[in-house]
Amino acid sequence: MEWKNNLTSMLGISYPIVQAPMLGITTPEMVAAVSNAGGLGSLPIGNIDPSTARTQIQKVRELTTKPFAVNVFAYDIPIAPDQSAFDAMQTLLQGVYTRNGLGIAPVDLKTLTFFSYKDLFPVLIEEKVDIVSFTFGIPDSEGISLLKQSNAKLIGTATSLEEAVLLEQRGMDAIVAQGIEAGGHRGTFIAGSLPQIGVMALVPQLADRIKVPVIAAGGIMDGRGVAAGLMLGAAGVQPGSAFLLCNESLATDAHKAAIAAATDTTTRLTRAFSGRWARGLTNTLIAAVEDSNTTILPYPYQDALTQPARKASREQDNPSFVAMWAGQAAGLAKEKTGAADIIQQMIAQAEQLLPSLKGTANTVVAGSQDSHS
Repeated sequence: MEWKNNLTSMLGISYPIVQAPMLGITTPEMVAAVSNAGGLGSLPIGNIDPSTARTQIQKVRELTTKPFAVNVFAYDIPIAPDQSAFDAMQTLLQGVYTRNGLGIAPVDLKTLTFFSYKDLFPVLIEEKVDIVSFTFGIPDSEGISLLKQSNAKLIGTATSLEEAVLLEQRGMDAIVAQGIEAGGHRGTFIAGSLPQIGVMALVPQLADRIKVPVIAAGGIMDGRGVAAGLMLGAAGVQPGSAFLLCNESLATDAHKAAIAAATDTTTRLTRAFSGRWARGLTNTLIAAVEDSNTTILPYPYQDALTQPARKASREQDNPSFVAMWAGQAAGLAKEKTGAADIIQQMIAQAEQLLPSLKGTANTVVAGSQDSHS
């Protein structure tokens, strides 16, 4: 089967599969394994410090010579919340920690330090990163110009048609269409909105409206999802939860066990951990925050406030306070499997399905790219 289309050609990859950048789960080893298998590995650096970001990028380069993407959180850091609001949330959390035997030192609002996505651009340019993806927003014009001058291909994330149109207007070379099924943080960036549209309804609308390649994200767990995404008009797919249980994943044993037992109704959208909407498995921290009347702080302040407990909980392999991000189809994830094996299995299954769906496999893939040409 011929997998070449406008997306694979632009990115220099063999298969139109992009591994979702899952901060806290994805390792350089996972990124390299996906890229070496012919897909596009994605390294999430969020808004970490530039030095750590550089080290992570260089580590991936030690493991692969294939193309890979680096994912950045493109948003403007909001002003600090009122001290009273911060203290109220901290009091709530400290009470929950104490009742559950988790000793966590209080966080001092005045000492919190955050890095802007703008701090990471020099690293991306100096390290000659060829593909940069964004979530949470759109970089400013200066940043986009700098990356374009360095010949980087840019991938934005949209959760609605309106967001996709804005991303295309700002020069994105491809756009991820993130359905409501997707695990982890929503890429929504239009203030006051939380689109509830699923990937099956979102992708065809984007494919019909925008000219750049569309990448389907949300519920892509195997070759069936790959085939479905292409048939809906996407030029590629972006699975994430499919890699949660793989050998290269940073998910704790307890997190993996919870994923393995997950069903279609197990996950929920929450702002409890980070202040931004994200889909994951419910636990003690989520229930405590959402059952209270305490105002949830904006991202990244809520995220910073829960980080110490998340770290301690991970070290103890205690799922009560870990952010167990997962999509609605996460229960289909395969255990004790390498990331490269997951790519190969997706391709093999998709090759069996695509010809039966529309003539020959070649016409299916060609058809998916024609809608974006």
